[in-house]
Amino acid sequence: MSKDYKKQKFDQVLPGGINEWPVVELSRNREAFIKEVAEESIRRIKAQNKSRDALIEEIETTVYREKLRIKRNPWAVDPPDEQKFLNSVKARLVDISNSDEEEEKNRILDQILSEFVIRYADEIAGNFKKSRYRMARSIVTFGFARLLNASRARGFWSIFSTQYTLQDKIHITGQVDQIRTLAKKGTIIMVPTHFSNLDSILIGWVINALGLPAFIYGAGLNLFNIKIFAYFMNSLGAYKVDRRKKNMLYLETLKTYSSMAIQKGCHSLFFPGGTRSRSGQIEKRLKLGLLSTAIEAQRINYQKGKRDELEKIFVVPVTLNYNFVLEAPSLIKQYLKLQGQERYYVENDEYSTSYKISAFLLKFFTKGSDISVSIGRAMDVLGNFVDDQGQSYDKSGRVIDTQEYFTHDGKIISSNPQREDEYTRMLSERIVEEYHKINKVFASHLVAFTAFVIFQRQFKKLDLYNLLRLPEEDLSIPYEEFKTGFESVLAKVHRMYNAGEIGVSPYLTGDVDKIINHGLKNVGMYHAKRPLIKTKRGDITTQDLNLLYYYHNRLSGYNLEKYV
Repeated sequence: MSKDYKKQKFDQVLPGGINEWPVVELSRNREAFIKEVAEESIRRIKAQNKSRDALIEEIETTVYREKLRIKRNPWAVDPPDEQKFLNSVKARLVDISNSDEEEEKNRILDQILSEFVIRYADEIAGNFKKSRYRMARSIVTFGFARLLNASRARGFWSIFSTQYTLQDKIHITGQVDQIRTLAKKGTIIMVPTHFSNLDSILIGWVINALGLPAFIYGAGLNLFNIKIFAYFMNSLGAYKVDRRKKNMLYLETLKTYSSMAIQKGCHSLFFPGGTRSRSGQIEKRLKLGLLSTAIEAQRINYQKGKRDELEKIFVVPVTLNYNFVLEAPSLIKQYLKLQGQERYYVENDEYSTSYKISAFLLKFFTKGSDISVSIGRAMDVLGNFVDDQGQSYDKSGRVIDTQEYFTHDGKIISSNPQREDEYTRMLSERIVEEYHKINKVFASHLVAFTAFVIFQRQFKKLDLYNLLRLPEEDLSIPYEEFKTGFESVLAKVHRMYNAGEIGVSPYLTGDVDKIINHGLKNVGMYHAKRPLIKTKRGDITTQDLNLLYYYHNRLSGYNLEKYV
């Protein structure tokens, strides 16, 4: 049953306390786990590059790509000895080509591969610490709550008030009882949508607020450039994902790390979209790399004899809903460049320092804007929904045994990449379907959607890029025309809500003029140029059409255009 957990206080889900969490055990044996991940990664890499020449070519490609990354897109968090290491690898590859001794060639090649993979595994690995986890949890809860009280109550001393809590600002809705129950029975993999750098800290707080044990979670390495983020994420169980690294050695090590951690029972979280949504849309296609590790971990657990429902892996989609996204101006600019065939861009965060992100958090929590976190129905790794006992059901409502998907002639299949690729695709499609069902429509989303569709109709002979080049003074909608279109699409959204096809904010009920005013007040409220405003005459206009397009995109994919 879907509920709003805004006011409820949660107890810890797992008995026995923090010392029994799998993530604590993993961190306690961090060095041994890194070695285990490296050994398995090397085995897999060699299995895919069966000849020495093929492996040498793979390493040469890695060196080339890594040198290019360092030159084009360096980050402060990158290891200082990267260039030196790559030069060393390049020199040793020359030694291999010059050597006549087969044994020496193999020895040097094995050494290079081992060094590469261990460096990657050590970079990826999280460093969860119990004491820092408790401290970070307290700081986040206390600090954000103080800012919230300062915003909701008048006067300086209100910052010390405890009248309001984060639950008053961050509304957790959906299948909360189910995820808490299943966390006792098996391993949870949470897969949220991804819009902002704030997502990582937000979802960490949500996990704690629900009384769940700490998760390991994949956070973009770029966030570790920001000291305040680096501290919290290191403390909350994050492992690092570097989206710049596209080489096979790194990707295989990353997937191995994720799979082996899940096999050890660590609840896990990663953003399957791979990176923040640059367009503002809910993800339509997911990156299959890390998602495939859930399939693999489930199969390996079955191979190890872990066949009880209590040891299943459960996938839980989550949508994060904001009235505004801090990085929206730079994200939509990157998206438009990419769509406009400018294929290369440097991923450069506009808010890339602790000072800037702290200033943002201060302003964010002293505004009246709410956040919604919607928890979807749990699935097994094939995308079948499960009940609170962990039993899987097909689309016809029949109970099914997940083990059968990994069985042939009564035996668990050791590995079938083609079959598991298909399972991963099936799972990704079900996650995307669930995203769209649990997405929560805010008034800010709806006013932005309505306005942009009307502008498109006003200039229907223009394509998107020519429309976006129009000067803002040419863009205006009479209020009554806007209200008529808004009422029509609002009615459709409520019909979809009643059919279980989408979620809606409580602010989408009541007087239409009040709903519109609430949406105008909140849409992109932090930005210097507002995506949507009301003029002195009462008409609707924009100060930044690119931003309006970004916020409009949150409702793309629902075929709502014809209702405006």
